Amino acid sequence: MNRRDPVPQDVPGDAATPGTDGRGKRRSPLTSQIVLQAALELVDVEGLEALSMRRLGHKLDRDPMALYRYAANRDALLDGLTELLLDQWVISGAGPGDADWPWQDQLRQAAHGFRLLVLQHPHVMPLLVTRPLSTPLGLRPLGALRPLEQLLAVFTRAGFGPSGALHAYRAYYGFLIGHVINELEEFVVNPDEDDTGLRLGLHRLPAKDFPHLRRLASQLLDYDGQAELDQGITIVLRGLQSQLESPAGPQ
Repeated sequence: MNRRDPVPQDVPGDAATPGTDGRGKRRSPLTSQIVLQAALELVDVEGLEALSMRRLGHKLDRDPMALYRYAANRDALLDGLTELLLDQWVISGAGPGDADWPWQDQLRQAAHGFRLLVLQHPHVMPLLVTRPLSTPLGLRPLGALRPLEQLLAVFTRAGFGPSGALHAYRAYYGFLIGHVINELEEFVVNPDEDDTGLRLGLHRLPAKDFPHLRRLASQLLDYDGQAELDQGITIVLRGLQSQLESPAGPQ
């Protein structure tokens, strides 16, 4: 198995057998879902750098070697985490019975759902950017491809042709990823920075060279990720709508 293989399915054997811990207490059997959920909890608390078979084995109270039944290596765990997170992203309106729901509302709701999901698991966000780039499209886990398929369905029902739906998806998802990365930078990198320090830094900028940043100091301090996302997604959706209404029509 290479590192692009999906996390294996549950395998019978000692690792999947309940057994007992060192105190004689009966343990629950392992499954791939349990292993991945434990990995996600570990990353949520300690970050991606802390994820290893040894640390995961300690968290699950199992021999680290037993975990290789469920993930061939750390890369397989990372792929599994990506799939686990994307599987939780609900994209309503992608089914054939949702044709009457305005596509703009579907995409707006999906955008806010993605933001909330990532804010719940901020340390996993880098995986959503880097893991797909390291794996050819057809070799990615099916769970990682499902959001792409669902969004393409929404754009197609909106009236875009095949290539137009793909361009629309890239514009939409590119904005969404960029927004969340920007919001997480404030949330993760500078969680203790106070408003006074930020305001002081902005007002130290030369007014001649940075007049617009100086004027925006109060707005930068009052950053609201949800409102910013809603405003940005409105701009994206209006642009996509204009493509549908152009004389040339959607591609």
